[in-house]
Amino acid sequence: MFLSVLKAYFAFVMSEVRAKKHFGQHFLTDRNIAKKIALSLEARGYSNVLEIGPGMGILTGFLIDRNFENFKVVEIDREASDYIDRKFNNLEIIKGDFLRLDLNSCFDGKMGIIGNFPYNISSQIFFRVLEYRDKVCELTGMLQKEVADRIVSGPGSKVYGILSVLLQAYYKVEYLFTVPASVFTPPPKVKSAVIRLTRKDIKPVGFNEKLFFSVVKITFNQRRKTIKNSLKPLVDASGIDNELLKKRPEELGVDDFIELTGLVEFMLGNNKMFI
Repeated sequence: MFLSVLKAYFAFVMSEVRAKKHFGQHFLTDRNIAKKIALSLEARGYSNVLEIGPGMGILTGFLIDRNFENFKVVEIDREASDYIDRKFNNLEIIKGDFLRLDLNSCFDGKMGIIGNFPYNISSQIFFRVLEYRDKVCELTGMLQKEVADRIVSGPGSKVYGILSVLLQAYYKVEYLFTVPASVFTPPPKVKSAVIRLTRKDIKPVGFNEKLFFSVVKITFNQRRKTIKNSLKPLVDASGIDNELLKKRPEELGVDDFIELTGLVEFMLGNNKMFI
């Protein structure tokens, strides 16, 4: 009797992964939604796919069914990675932190990213993707709805900010659908959403990307100020009469920020700091 109970206990332990708050884990339980997410990755022009945080593998199974030429998962949770290793044969598992991962070492060539992103690092994942923007040509991710709303928002919105501008400068951003809290274990206190990023082909000629990032971050970090005043740590624009400088950052679209970057570069003159 004791042995049978012990065996049943270990079978239960081996079949489940405990969601850990410090990893921001909320495991999706609805297979229809998982399939919908997996099929949302269009995978055009590349054959390398990385899933972030597979958890108990509900999304992983549908991704394996798509038969990508190269498919890997990255999982920081040892319990979850061991579970995935047992559940799927011949699946390459990168055991570690996505935020510390060199994506160039994962695949040769272009790649796509997909996942039910941990809530506590979802914004950091997108900043990491921006670092590899010339490699990551598509991303489909599920994250908390408030972050998704921020990413897809446009000028004039209260949630429009740094991530909105930077991601929209390089990617076509789409809000795909909302996901209720009831389909997760444990249920999060907020709604989730699935968005898709598709890399744009066009890159502005003479575009100083490093300076562009700095201009966007500096102005939004002082979003209540006019552009002219928020740029003071970077450049003295007091003698320049330009309509963009009279506005606040939430009033500027992506093209406006690109134009503003060119103006700032002109004012900096021969300063090679951002070249």
